[in-house]
Amino acid sequence: MTEDFTEEEKRGFYKAIYSRRDVRSHFISKNIEDKVLSKILHAAHHAPSVGFSQPWNFILIKDGKIKKRIKESFEEEKNRSAKLVDEPKRSKYLSFKLEGILESPVNVCVTYDPTKFGPFVIGRSSIPEAGLYSVCCAIQNLWLSARTEGIGLGWVSILSNEILKEALELPEHVVPVAYLCLGYVDKFAEKPDLEISGWLPRLDLKDVVFFEKWNDKESKSWNNIQEMMKENLDYA
Repeated sequence: MTEDFTEEEKRGFYKAIYSRRDVRSHFISKNIEDKVLSKILHAAHHAPSVGFSQPWNFILIKDGKIKKRIKESFEEEKNRSAKLVDEPKRSKYLSFKLEGILESPVNVCVTYDPTKFGPFVIGRSSIPEAGLYSVCCAIQNLWLSARTEGIGLGWVSILSNEILKEALELPEHVVPVAYLCLGYVDKFAEKPDLEISGWLPRLDLKDVVFFEKWNDKESKSWNNIQEMMKENLDYA
């Protein structure tokens, strides 16, 4: 069996995964070259998709007026969602820097178009959401590719999809899935911001893996896996 990846290539792959961050700040005033942006979008476009439907589109945004409208939507939604939590968490939540819409040179809206290639898509008849899942695969490819190119990416999920559809003039049937901020940064944090701030902890792998059935952690046939989960990965 041929080894497709060298040890060095494997380490590079895992480095991109473990050092990927949801960037909200640290953007610097350096434009992304078209060649680099094209490479990142090509990586996203080569994601797996249900029935090879490739149901994504990428809207590139640099216009300041559009960014400003999206930023206003963010502020409105952030203030609205703050009412869902009590003090002192509310004040802590409001203090977080949760987007870089105006600071990042390029914003990207990734959308889902369920009409591509007609109403029948192989693999989507039983699980219609598989189309949305495919778009998420493209987003992950885009994110890891950006990290590999030294570009920070932040996913802004505190937004009104209705405002996005209006501002970007999306057709009624097209669903905005992700609004992303891309740009070079002065650093990538060692840990996610929300982990550093103590908002939520990183769960151990052993806490999220079951064997054969839900909540089964005692299967003897998986002893080796259970032991390995207690150790740190070499690539992490």
